[in-house]
Amino acid sequence: MDDIRTQPAQGNARTVQEYIDELPVWPDGTKLKSTPMTGMQWRIWSLAAAGKFFEGFVVFMGGVTVPLITLQFHIAPAEKGLVTSASLAGILVGTMLLGGMSDYFGRKRMFIAEMIIFCAFLTLLIVCGNFISLIICLFGVGMALGCDYPTAHMIISESIPSVSRGRLVLGAFAFQAVGAMCGIGIGAMVLVIDPSLNAWRWMYATALVPAVAITLARFYITESANWLIVRGAHEEAETALARLLHRTPRYPHSVALARPLTDEGHASKQSFLALFDHRNLRATIFSSAPWFIQDLGTYGIGVFTPTILATALGGGPDKVRSLTDMISNSILSAEGSALITALLIVGILFAIALADRFGRIRLQIFGFLGCAVGLAIASLSIDAAGSAKIALIFAGFMLFNFMTNLGPNAQTYLLAGEVFPTEVRGMGAGFAAMIAKVGAVATTFGFPLLLAGIGIRALLYGLIITSVLGAIVTWLFRIETTGINLDRIGRDAG
Repeated sequence: MDDIRTQPAQGNARTVQEYIDELPVWPDGTKLKSTPMTGMQWRIWSLAAAGKFFEGFVVFMGGVTVPLITLQFHIAPAEKGLVTSASLAGILVGTMLLGGMSDYFGRKRMFIAEMIIFCAFLTLLIVCGNFISLIICLFGVGMALGCDYPTAHMIISESIPSVSRGRLVLGAFAFQAVGAMCGIGIGAMVLVIDPSLNAWRWMYATALVPAVAITLARFYITESANWLIVRGAHEEAETALARLLHRTPRYPHSVALARPLTDEGHASKQSFLALFDHRNLRATIFSSAPWFIQDLGTYGIGVFTPTILATALGGGPDKVRSLTDMISNSILSAEGSALITALLIVGILFAIALADRFGRIRLQIFGFLGCAVGLAIASLSIDAAGSAKIALIFAGFMLFNFMTNLGPNAQTYLLAGEVFPTEVRGMGAGFAAMIAKVGAVATTFGFPLLLAGIGIRALLYGLIITSVLGAIVTWLFRIETTGINLDRIGRDAG
């Protein structure tokens, strides 16, 4: 094979991103159409995508496991809220507490640590024997998943070409939907194989072996050269970048990184309060408020779809007279939920294809309004009967899932890592994710009580209102990032 050479540098040394974005040319001067991804870059992306898969798998499997756990541990309605919200409360804490540690300990170390924590608490969850230990284990699992929110975004963004950032970040995020569908589907399968109260343990156990494999694989990736440069580890950064960009044919043939113009460690010296100064306040509101609103609906509908289906179709808790009834209802509702959740995957595929073409803001607003329409259609099923009732609730929830992943669920995650300047991007993305999970925790904790207290109709009407509000807030505080250099966004966002 002919050798490939790179375009000549403008100086003797370049930045990390300039090397990553470098467009190679053949010896005859012909340019490649795009910057090819290396094996290491794909490995990093794949391992980050796996983290999103586990989040969807574990969190959304709760819709199948909670009825079994409730019966086995004799859990009251208020305690049931703790079970459903414990993992999301852990995610809330993990996003800010553990995710922020990647600025100090490094992206790779926290990328590994979060999976070790995940595997440890997942193992304890499988064998836990009382309510308190159950809540602690679910919280620990969630904390590990929360760390993954900012860490996975940064480890992808700091390792791939700029032109591919949007597609690849959303592509990894898509595995949350894949995990959600697999979690619900495997939950139904386990119930068919083992129709007993202990089936929930086997459901969570199915994630343990692949999680251990992913943990081990993360030891063999490179550290972020951007982070090493910020920490003043210049030679280590050059070594890491050379390993990241190793290709056959080889290019670049050597790496000579420019030293930062700012003081070493400048990015890590920024105060958390910088998120609320005149330069970053708009970005902070824009990244966190719509994400908070979006999680109210996504987690409320997503986690409790099996319960809502069972109740709406006449198989709610009041109809359960035996363990057999409960298992039968769980299987049927899980199967229906898996079909509805499949639309999350379809939605994220459209988001990947359209985000760079139509823009993040348009898709987010359109998605919020589409979610409201889907919930309105689902609410019509309450007064319907027979096949019309089934058709309306399935159509409404399927439209909701498609629209949420086309718009707010995908775009809020992507935008949170784009709207902040580099020196506070990690803190900003972590804060936005934390605020979002406040909405998720509030919804999952209060959903069982609200479902029993005010009913499905009022609950759906409330989520319709919040979806419309999400579209309004997005428009008022919008910061469009499509096709714009991230460094410019940092300077102009104030």
